[in-house]
Amino acid sequence: MIVDTHCHFDLYPNPKEVINELERLGIITIGMTNLPSHFKMGYPHTRNLKKVRLSLGLHPLMASSHAKEFPLFMKCLDMTSYIGEVGLDFSKDGIATKNTQLYSFEKILKALSNKNKILSIHSRLAEKEVLGMLRKHKIENAIFHWYSGGLKLIDEIIDSGYYFSINTAMIKSVNGQKIIKRIPKEFILTETDGPFIEVNNRIVKSSDITIVIDYLNKVFKSKQMENQIVENYMKLVRKIK
Repeated sequence: MIVDTHCHFDLYPNPKEVINELERLGIITIGMTNLPSHFKMGYPHTRNLKKVRLSLGLHPLMASSHAKEFPLFMKCLDMTSYIGEVGLDFSKDGIATKNTQLYSFEKILKALSNKNKILSIHSRLAEKEVLGMLRKHKIENAIFHWYSGGLKLIDEIIDSGYYFSINTAMIKSVNGQKIIKRIPKEFILTETDGPFIEVNNRIVKSSDITIVIDYLNKVFKSKQMENQIVENYMKLVRKIK
């Protein structure tokens, strides 16, 4: 069984076609949204599906819309067990809105501190800040999506009980490969981050996660990483039920 914990299927050219294929193939998929208004539009199309779930997001790179969208975020909070994409981005793309991001992320975590949710976290060049805030608000269930931070911090993230989701781009980069080797297999999940990654000159599909699984089998000298990832995911899901 394939698990895709981070996919923006609402941004594919034909989202309905994508989610129908995911259901047909039996691929467990958590669809990210960048804003609550996007979640609200997509929710009716996913609410009755068995394998596909929609996540409520407030993306850090959409900070200019946070003030307007946050009331809707709060209204939608009890409609899903999945929160994402949320977090911080202090790269050149996001540094100008750093203060707004910090304010919004603080509000999000405060709202979630007493709720059982699974968070998919954006943390580019803000990994330490994100980890500190998750700990401060005693968030129990978080997945660091496409982690690109320091190797030593991985140990602290693991000590906090958080997971990492690995995609096809990470297994191709030297830094990504170093990161993967540092993570215990019990804390690894898989993702596509589609449609932002290409495989063989086309937009990545959730079925392409088999490429990641093959790589992980080699790294961990195993033939069971697909089962390990399903086990990791189900352990996370059981914590929110």
